[in-house]
Amino acid sequence: MDKLQSLSAPIGRLLLSMIFIFSGFNKITGYAATQGYMESMGVPGMLLPLVIALELFGGIAILLGFKARLIAVLFVGFNIVSALLFHQFWIDASQMNPFMKNIAIAGGFLMIFAHGPGAYSIDNSHARKSSV
Repeated sequence: MDKLQSLSAPIGRLLLSMIFIFSGFNKITGYAATQGYMESMGVPGMLLPLVIALELFGGIAILLGFKARLIAVLFVGFNIVSALLFHQFWIDASQMNPFMKNIAIAGGFLMIFAHGPGAYSIDNSHARKSSV
């Protein structure tokens, strides 16, 4: 049971980070389309490089468990703001599931913030070294 518990944190980080790493790459390859979509939703397109940086580098940081609590807080805010700006289910009922997906992901990041990145993380590598 201990092994399963120690593996749950890195697997959880992998699952949470994948959507952002892939999304960051997709925003790079579809830069103009993404920028246009953002602007059509009233979000300045000049923010796209920051979004890409958070998704790509923040996703990798979560995956590795590096500065995980800080990055997790950023992702909590990012997901809530994204849900409110881009998935307005109160206007379009088809946006309820994407809205709730973003809110649920924010909940996952709150767990990382509250409990840390867990086993097999850069943030906790000093604990492993000092116990050897």
